[in-house]
Amino acid sequence: MSVYRAEYIWIDGTEPTKKLRSKTKIVPKGEEPPIWAFDGSSTQQATGDRSDCVLQPVHVVLDPIRGGDDKLVLCEVMLVSGEPHPTNTRRACVEASKRYGDFDSWFGIEQEYTFFKGARPLGFPDGGFPAPQGGYYCGVGADEVFGREVVEAHLDDCLKAGLRISGINAEVMPGQWEFQVGPLNAPDIGDQLWLARWLLYRAGEAFGIAATLYPKPVRGDWNGAGAHTNFSTRQMRESYEPILAAIEALKGRHSLHIENYGFGIEERLTGLHETASYKEFTFGVSHRGASVRIPWQVAKDRKGYIEDRRPNANMDPYVVSRLIMETVCGAATAGSKPRQMAAATA
Repeated sequence: MSVYRAEYIWIDGTEPTKKLRSKTKIVPKGEEPPIWAFDGSSTQQATGDRSDCVLQPVHVVLDPIRGGDDKLVLCEVMLVSGEPHPTNTRRACVEASKRYGDFDSWFGIEQEYTFFKGARPLGFPDGGFPAPQGGYYCGVGADEVFGREVVEAHLDDCLKAGLRISGINAEVMPGQWEFQVGPLNAPDIGDQLWLARWLLYRAGEAFGIAATLYPKPVRGDWNGAGAHTNFSTRQMRESYEPILAAIEALKGRHSLHIENYGFGIEERLTGLHETASYKEFTFGVSHRGASVRIPWQVAKDRKGYIEDRRPNANMDPYVVSRLIMETVCGAATAGSKPRQMAAATA
């Protein structure tokens, strides 16, 4: 019998930051990946006396690592009753996307991450620290860039899988990189980001290099790692007033977003290293030290998108995209109007 390998991928219940898990199922060719099960007591999603959890396939792509007809199968975690598992954040994102479908919300996420070789960031000497930040961002050369072979392998895998990767670049700290996913609607933006994260970890295995999404992997005068989230609605892409309204809405729910934008956010959002303080909401044109940045081209064209710079690298994209839709689209639906924002039009 002709078969293919399906790698079932799911998000576990680890706290405070969830992890990715996966296992392989052999499926007859011509058949779609069926629902499956796993031991939730080993993933912080069940107790041993009621350990079965269900894997419901929701997003299937070609497996770029195994090749051929093999597939990667992203799954939602369900209870045996058929209800979403409490750790399943995708289902609420799907519902929000349907509720605010008329807004045609687009998301683009800039996923930063840091490579580690053993206990130290890649590029850091065994003793002490490398040269200060300055030449690493978008750098070139073996003295400034570390881990490019993993980055290129990851990019190839994402493209072969059909993911909408829109770019890569070396970041400000040695061993720190970024890839961008989107623009996509929700929940596709979350699906593709989680799959890209899984492929990143798998690419690193071949080189003995691990990638971490921790928001402040090195203390001191070093940049943290974020997941800047670019967002627009159809209305924002047509005129400027909805952009101001979106900022006002985000300002009004700042604390709620901070609470849900990733563990350790207070370590990264200090007001230094291209961040705003988590304690206050700020915005500005071209301002990378603000909570929300309005790109200069958007201010010039009087339409476009905004960049929410608050989310951590370890954020859950289903939670972040849902919150932004609920906050921005919810305010627009309720008919709220923006207050005067002189800085936004500077």
